[in-house]
Amino acid sequence: MRNSNFAWLLALLCVGLCAQSPRPRARDLGIEPGIYPTGRWNAISDVAGVRVGHRTVIRGDNVRTGVTAILPHGGNLFVEKLPAAMYVLNGFGKLIGMAQVEELGVIETPILLTHTLGVWRAADALKRYMLDLPGNEAVRSVNVVVGETNSARLHDVRGDHLSHEDFLSAIQSAENGPVEEGSVGAGTGTVCFGWKGGIGTSSRVLPDGTILGVLVQTNFGGNLTIDSIPVWKTLKPPSVDSGDGSIMMIVATDAALDARQLKRLCRRAPLGLARTGSSASNGSGDFVIAFSTARGARPRADSELSPLFQATIEATEEAIYNSLLQAKAVTGKGGFTAHALPIDRLRELLESAQRGRATTSP
Repeated sequence: MRNSNFAWLLALLCVGLCAQSPRPRARDLGIEPGIYPTGRWNAISDVAGVRVGHRTVIRGDNVRTGVTAILPHGGNLFVEKLPAAMYVLNGFGKLIGMAQVEELGVIETPILLTHTLGVWRAADALKRYMLDLPGNEAVRSVNVVVGETNSARLHDVRGDHLSHEDFLSAIQSAENGPVEEGSVGAGTGTVCFGWKGGIGTSSRVLPDGTILGVLVQTNFGGNLTIDSIPVWKTLKPPSVDSGDGSIMMIVATDAALDARQLKRLCRRAPLGLARTGSSASNGSGDFVIAFSTARGARPRADSELSPLFQATIEATEEAIYNSLLQAKAVTGKGGFTAHALPIDRLRELLESAQRGRATTSP
């Protein structure tokens, strides 16, 4: 009996250790989209001043949700607004604050990401956070920015399971440095290409030292393609991928750009999305928000933008890969499980493709 109990405990320990084993990022598997190197963290936080925070909420069998906050700088954004722009590839979604950003070309609050029916509560919490900041006592209007994707497959979206404190926690926990990815924050309840999706990020450093970073919340579908390899032909997720869902793409750069130029940057992010096999289906909300942390500087000439366009495409593609690779399986509402992309089988596919390329190269 004693031996039987010991074996049972050992099995539990092994399961726990396996669950905690780290999953790779794209570059750990030799996936390096594009021509530009990454920043120190290969994250949106490589752009000086940008901070990211998460609040993950998992309760019972059907609450799988959370919040991700992106802070463009550490000061009072209402007082020190930044140039910004937004772009809609497919508008099946809810992006609060878009009209004023489009009209004035600036962003004046942090960006919150959450689940579909949580956007209004998030907006209310973000409004209160901004009004309570020192220096904002006389503010009578504030344009909060909140984006979302629909986590209904894993989460009880009809229930108001996120409190004001949850949203504030994401903001207050935001920090520089490495960004936690995968099934965390606003990525807790997402599904991507039929696999578990989540939060992903990547960055690029241009030859002149300019830094650009992208953060994504992935919850969309299509035909998964990694490093130009049609993964979807071999790796079939256990759950059916309808193609519907959404993705939020946040682009940050320290390049001095005005709102018009940032809109041009926004339009390049979907090119990175397309490289991963997205279909931008009818039921998908595909949104881009871009901002520049350069305050008061003269904008670059349009003729200097092409490297930034390239960097946006590269970082978006890699951020999506990271969201999938870092995500762990999650079981939620109704017992549905979003399975993690199988790393060992993916590695075999990548290695086989590399061998094939080597044999066919001149």
